[in-house]
Amino acid sequence: MSDIRIGMLSFAHMHAVSYLHFLSQMEGVAIAGIYDDDYDRGGRFAAQCKAPYFRRVDGLLDQDLDGVIICSENALHAPLVLESAGRVQGILCEKPIATTLEDGQAMIDRCRETNTKLQIAFPMRFAPPVIELKQQLDMGVLGEIYSVKTTNHGSMPGRWFVDHKLAGGGAVLDHTVHVIDLLRWFWDTEVEEVYAEVGHELLHPGLGIDDVGLLSFRLANGVFGTLDTSWSRPESYPTWGDVKLDVLGENGLISVDAFEQNLQVSSEEDGKTSWVNWGSSGDEGLVADFVDMLRADREPSVSGEDGQRALEVALAAYDSSRRGEPVALPN
Repeated sequence: MSDIRIGMLSFAHMHAVSYLHFLSQMEGVAIAGIYDDDYDRGGRFAAQCKAPYFRRVDGLLDQDLDGVIICSENALHAPLVLESAGRVQGILCEKPIATTLEDGQAMIDRCRETNTKLQIAFPMRFAPPVIELKQQLDMGVLGEIYSVKTTNHGSMPGRWFVDHKLAGGGAVLDHTVHVIDLLRWFWDTEVEEVYAEVGHELLHPGLGIDDVGLLSFRLANGVFGTLDTSWSRPESYPTWGDVKLDVLGENGLISVDAFEQNLQVSSEEDGKTSWVNWGSSGDEGLVADFVDMLRADREPSVSGEDGQRALEVALAAYDSSRRGEPVALPN
């Protein structure tokens, strides 16, 4: 069996480092090359994994690839997907799918027209605690579900994440899409209405973008929920988020921390405390699923449409905050 050949398009997003790490450990997978518009960044990672570095996207796409993983700035997802579609079998695109619904739909349409499989990077679907929660819900352990209380806090990432032109939004866009995707997946339902309070520069003066958000929403299946998406964690926080879910039903409550499978390691050498995962990683599950999709020639586990629906809710939250009232989402 020949290797699955993967190209990495940009290391602007920090998740790319984790994806590369797990891909490099997989049998039957070859890192065919790395493109990055930042030579120092892309060249460094190419040297680490002993893969060729490309200054132009076309140069990498000419390397007989099976798939590409796109971890660019959010606003560049659309042009990179549009350029890759039709030249590879499948694309794994970092979340959010895009910064506008128009770009997201153009990506979905182009991939459909060229028979290119588009998968969106929602690794939380592959986190073991979340998978266990999904199984419990599918078995009906809680009975009728009443509400969900969720968080996705994180530390302020800086760099292009606080440049509205490149990021499309701050904390609300950055962290809303992860949790909304999980809720849609749990119950195969959509968000019907959202109300949001969004704060700019409340935790980080002079930031120039939203750093605090609290969403209240109603799902089409009748479940009510809240989501705190604030960049409220210090710079030294051990991971990018703290995805937590409290699901309340007629038979009780299930509380899940998606990052709880870890050891806390304090290192004088590193100068900070870090979380060393002892369970399987959501990132590992995500890239393994992407490779399996390519190998089996099946449909994506997390589709472009899934990414579009999650983006829709995040953008509706901004709209609600501007208007000061709930916003209904289209069916």
